Amino acid sequence: MALIAGVDEVGRGPLAGAVVAAAVILDPEQPIEGLTDSKKLSEKKREQLYVEIIEKSKAWALGRAEVDEIDEINILQASMRAMERAVSNLSITPEHILVDGNRVPNFKVSAEAIVQGDLTEACISAASIIAKVTRDREMVELDKQFPEYGFAKHKGYPTKQHRDALIEFGLTPIHRRSYAPVQKILL
Repeated sequence: MALIAGVDEVGRGPLAGAVVAAAVILDPEQPIEGLTDSKKLSEKKREQLYVEIIEKSKAWALGRAEVDEIDEINILQASMRAMERAVSNLSITPEHILVDGNRVPNFKVSAEAIVQGDLTEACISAASIIAKVTRDREMVELDKQFPEYGFAKHKGYPTKQHRDALIEFGLTPIHRRSYAPVQKILL
C-alpha cells in the first residue's frame, strides 16, 4: 500500500498569527474513528482526535509561515510554503500527497488537490485537525501576552471584538499588516 500524506493548513483568514500546516501519514493498521473537517468538530473532540492521530499515525509534521512572511509574499504563497515545510518535516517520505483545496504546492513527489478533501479523505482530515489544534493553542498562548484582543476566543479572525480592539489598542507584532482591516488602522 502506498504511503499517502494528507496536507491541510489553518489560518488564512485571521488578521493575526502564523498560518500553520500539517502533514499526516495515517497507519491503515490503526484506523481512527470520527475524522472529518476540523471545523465540523467540537473543540473537545478535536483535542481527543489530535492525541489519537499523534499516537496512531505513521508520521506527522507541522510547517508554518510567520506574519512577516505572510505580509511579504501574500497569504496564498505563505500557505503553500507552510504546506511544503510540513511535508519536508515528515520523518517518512510519502509516495503521494493529497492536499485540501484547489492548488498543489511544489512537492518533490506526486500530489493532487481535492476540494473539500478534509471531508472525504481521512489523511487530510487528520492534517486539518493537527493544524487547527496547534494554531488554536498558539492563539490561546498569545492571548496571555495580548489579553485585550481576545485571541483565545476568536483565534485572530476579524470578529467585531477583534476589529474594535485594533481601533482601541492598535497593532501588535503578530498582526498581519498586509490585510485590509489592519491596513485601515495604519492609515
